[in-house]
Amino acid sequence: MQDTRPELYEEVKLYRNAREREKHDNMAELYAVVSTLQHLEKAYMRDCVRAQEYTAACSRLLVQYRVAFKQVQADEFPNIEAFVAKYRLDCPAALERIRENKPNLIKDDKGNTNKYIAEIVSLFITLMDKLRLEFRAMDMIQPELRDLRDTMDRLLMLPEDFEGKIKVQEWVDKLSEMSASDELSESQVRQLLFDLETSYGAFNKFLHKD
Repeated sequence: MQDTRPELYEEVKLYRNAREREKHDNMAELYAVVSTLQHLEKAYMRDCVRAQEYTAACSRLLVQYRVAFKQVQADEFPNIEAFVAKYRLDCPAALERIRENKPNLIKDDKGNTNKYIAEIVSLFITLMDKLRLEFRAMDMIQPELRDLRDTMDRLLMLPEDFEGKIKVQEWVDKLSEMSASDELSESQVRQLLFDLETSYGAFNKFLHKD
């Protein structure tokens, strides 16, 4: 016999207003980022993705994670472990990557060369994504920009006149003249993003030259 109670056929809603809807949307985005990071780590461990592609994707996901977690961080979720526990996410590899806050950089028989290359790729991607996500404050940009400069200096195969090194050094110098709370203007952001994209392209071209 068919049940005649109409309430049993009503759609179950997770939210009652726009604020609750935004909260659930933010949690869904965080869940998706962490799940994707877990799958990426497993694919890398199984050698199903190239090291450079992995490094770029992982760096981007870590930036997205930091933005997504800020949207849900509260008393209920003081850290990512609390979120993972509540929603029963099985993601140990993703959590390890989040704690280290950098891609899994492996040292091989080439000494530190591959490690430095992976770090440089990671820093380029992270900086460009931060700018696209409207990070503007000097103290949010300069540390990684300085790390990028230092790592390129340690990569001995890069010549001193490599255009990427010169451009990055120019921006390190510019930002060192700013206060920590100062923000880049819209034109500065566009120029820095352009210089980073150009330098990243030149770096990839250098690595693949004959």
